[in-house]
Amino acid sequence: MKKSVWITMLDKDEGLAKLIFQETARYGLAPGGHFWEDDLAHMAWSGAIPELAAENCGCWIIVGQAGRFLDKTTRQGLSYLALAAQAAHGHGFPILLSTSGGKVDPLSLPTPLRGAEAVPTGLGVKAVAKANAIRLKEPGEYRLNVHPLPGLGFWLETGPGRDPWQGAFLGAAGAAPDAHGVGQAGTIPQNSTLHYPVKGMKLTLNSAEFEAWGVKNELSEAESYFVRLTGAPEAVVFGPFPDRDEADVFTVTLA
Repeated sequence: MKKSVWITMLDKDEGLAKLIFQETARYGLAPGGHFWEDDLAHMAWSGAIPELAAENCGCWIIVGQAGRFLDKTTRQGLSYLALAAQAAHGHGFPILLSTSGGKVDPLSLPTPLRGAEAVPTGLGVKAVAKANAIRLKEPGEYRLNVHPLPGLGFWLETGPGRDPWQGAFLGAAGAAPDAHGVGQAGTIPQNSTLHYPVKGMKLTLNSAEFEAWGVKNELSEAESYFVRLTGAPEAVVFGPFPDRDEADVFTVTLA
């Protein structure tokens, strides 16, 4: 099956979009894409998940003016979309940045985008090389995925990548939990039994305030903890349930 490439145009430039589509097609990729809609309230970013998460999608190209990467809501939407792509393909999934009007340092971006590569020239060559490179989906220390469900809310899923967790918790800055559950990885459970559920935990990390919920269910790598949030998070903190004042936690910035 031919590898596909998904192209996100942050600015509505149909001429440039046509050129990039033609260039990637000339190198043997099947291009698809969209013009970015900056609407967090309606989770407009989520419309691209099926294409980005598809098995044959080998690369994601983000095209835009450098200043767009400074916009908070744009950064959030791109971060959520990156979480979905990485959950499907692994953290090594290639993201290429093609910017104009200045340079963008990927290390200045939110956590899910920091592995991106800025490509000033030769976008088609780089895209086909990345899309066809052999990548092993090695399990990490944790799993983190996003489930945007219109009418049912913004859900995050987390769980162990390798070793089981003794319980789990998840907290957010810029949003608050309002529902949670435990179940099979990849599917939000309709019903679940929660062991010693905890709500309203407060954490402060790097000057950011987080509100967290948690449970003490033991999670295998095939099970996850799901948390619904009241809004669009700017950062999340999560991990095994913290039974000590100082616990090992994972933090991911999203804005």
